[in-house]
Order: sequence, then structure tokens, then C-alpha cells
Amino acid sequence: MGWFAGPTRAVAAQEWNSRVQQKSSRQLNTVSRAELERRWRAVRGRMAQSGIDALVLQNSSDWVGGYIRWFCNMPATNGYPSSLVFSGGDGISLIEQGPVGLVRTFGADESQSTGITRRLTTPSYPSVGYTGAYDAQLAVREPRLLGTRRVGFVAPAAMYYTFGQHLRESLADIDIVDATDMVDEIKAIKSPEEISLIRQVAAMQDEVMARVSTFIRPGLKDFEVAAFAQYAGQQLGSEQGIFLCGSAPAGEPAGFHPRFMQGRTLEPGDVYSLLVENNGAGGFYTELSRIFVLGKVSPELRRAHAQVIEAQRFALSLLKPGAACREIHVRHNAYLRELGMPEERRLSIHGMGYDMVERPLIRDDEDMSIQDHMVIVCHPGLHNERMFVHNTDVYLIEAQGASASLHRTPKEIFELG
Repeated sequence: MGWFAGPTRAVAAQEWNSRVQQKSSRQLNTVSRAELERRWRAVRGRMAQSGIDALVLQNSSDWVGGYIRWFCNMPATNGYPSSLVFSGGDGISLIEQGPVGLVRTFGADESQSTGITRRLTTPSYPSVGYTGAYDAQLAVREPRLLGTRRVGFVAPAAMYYTFGQHLRESLADIDIVDATDMVDEIKAIKSPEEISLIRQVAAMQDEVMARVSTFIRPGLKDFEVAAFAQYAGQQLGSEQGIFLCGSAPAGEPAGFHPRFMQGRTLEPGDVYSLLVENNGAGGFYTELSRIFVLGKVSPELRRAHAQVIEAQRFALSLLKPGAACREIHVRHNAYLRELGMPEERRLSIHGMGYDMVERPLIRDDEDMSIQDHMVIVCHPGLHNERMFVHNTDVYLIEAQGASASLHRTPKEIFELG
């Protein structure tokens, strides 16, 4: 094909492989202790201002449950609850699935990389209703919660209902506040170390997309191409993610589908859409999508793709420090109407980092403004009875506005005829 070939692509892959191979810890993707301490200082400073003695949070997914990892380098995975108690003083307690009553104090090495000083386990399962309060029963007995006067819940929408309910009942005499906004305002602005890691993740996804371009061909099923993309990413140090794809004959929409709907067989002339949304260095996510045609791109699809790229370009021109997300949403929809495209009623511009979707959102219900050092994904699209058109890239917000894309994959429909 010739796109994204040569030294740039090779160097990106070599740097990523070198980084993975040099890790001595069992943990594949972490941030430094200095980065963790930066986050803790910022949060504890805000806690002191708000009179909050401790924070409690629970996640069960690494995809949109990145608060746990942000605090301690440890992801939540597979639907199992991971709960964390973070004090305004020192140390972190982690509660997770495991044997009844096990309490471990961490050694110096593990505590150094995570900040966790106590790990507690209990055999709780979201699929077994009567275990729903087990994690909360441990949390309320934690020394970091005992004697507190005000506790902040972080991302209570991510907590299992029985966990939050039991905590509220058990802490009825304590002032409980929602501390999510306080943490989000810190989490949304990326440090130099975080930006460096996110650049590496974008480079990894460029390499994945390039490898897919040499693998995809008629006769494969949609899921085989997605599985190859996942395999390539994991070879390059990724842990997990979502790979949505779909194919269709020209003149029909090739939309994104989950794995159980990826059974169609590719044929010559087909259009194939792929979204690579996996994590990598430091545990961060970025996302990249492109369209492949196993033949020649139709003029109709090419014109629609040019519209989508123009919509993306205009949206990026609005992403300047200080701009209110609500106002950007209004102006972007007005521009889409001028282009003859449907207004955005879902979400096509949003923050990204430890979560596939994190604040700020470019919507009419977002209170945040764009700030320097945010990382924003932009993926306007067009979906009708004849086509599904998209182009997804991630951008760094700098003083003058959105940077050039952190991804290097050309913004093109790729002909593979």
C-alpha cells in the first residue's frame, strides 16, 4: 500500500517493543511513582479544601472504570468489583475478589509501584445477589474510614448498587458527598509523563492498523480481521480493549458491530470498517478508526468521507483552551447543518485516557471547559441507509488549540483492490 511505511512506523514499533521488553515488574503498563504521587498530592490538596477525610470508589471494568488505575496502577477487570479507600493522610486500601477474610500488607516493592498498603479480599460476585454487600462490609471497617467525618464517593455511577447502598446505610452518621467532579478536574488534564505514554499508545495503534492493511482480504470473516488487530496490539504490549468492525457491499452501511455480530464473510468490492480501541503504555486508551475498500472507492463514499473530514476539521478548530464544551456543541451542530449532515445527538468528541470515554464531553450537559493538556478524541460520522462513514483520531490540546493528530495513519479510505 505504501501508507505509513518506512522509518516512522518502524521506529514507533521498535520503541514500543523495547519499552515492553525492558520492564522488570510483572505489571505490563504502569506510570512512575512520581506520577502517582503527583496525582495523590493534587487530590489530597482538594480534599483538604473540601474537608473530605477519605474517598471511596469502586470499578468493575477497565474500559470505562479507570479511576482505580488512576489512583494505584491496578486495573479493574472482567466485571469483578475492585474497591478503593483513599485517605487524606497516607496509604490506600484495595478490596477485591478472593478468599474470605484475607488481609495482606504489601511489601516495599509492591507498595512503591501502587501505593497500596492493605489488600483485602472477599468472594463477592455481581452474578450472586446475596454477596452484594460483602465489599462494603470490608470497606466500612477499614481504618482509613474509621473516625472520618466526611467521605467523598468518586464516580458513584460506576459502583454496584448494593455496594453504594450498604455504604450509605453503614455511614449514616457521616457526611457523604460526591467528589467525582473534584477528581475529574485533575484527571482530565494530562501531565508530561501521561502525554508521553498516550503518544506511545497512538503509535501502537498506527502499527496495528498498518498490519491490518496487509492482512485483510476477501474470504476472511469480519471477526478474523478484528481478532488479528487484537493479536497485533497484544504483541505490542496492549492488555485489552474493544475491536468493533463490520463489512457490507458497496451501497450498504458497513457499521461497527460487537464480536457476536462479526460473522459476515468479506467479498471483493466490500467496504470494511474497523475501530481499534485498546490500551497500552501506562494503561491509557486511545482510539483509531478507518475504512477499507476491497476494490475501488465509489465517488459517493469518497464525497461523504470528505464531508466527515471537514466536520472533524471544524470541530478541532473549536477546541481551544477556555472554550465551554456546551458552546462548542452548539457551534459544531450548526456547522453540521450547514454541511447537510445530521446534528450530533450522541457523542463524537470527548476526553480519553484511562477510560474510553472520560470528561470532558462535547455535549450540552457538560460543565467543563477545554483546557491545555487535555487529550480529546474526535470522530464525527455519517450513517444512513447507504453508508457508514467515520474517521477517528486522538488530539492533544495545546495553548493554541488542538494539535496535529497523535495518530499518524492518513485520514483516507484505503483501497485494497
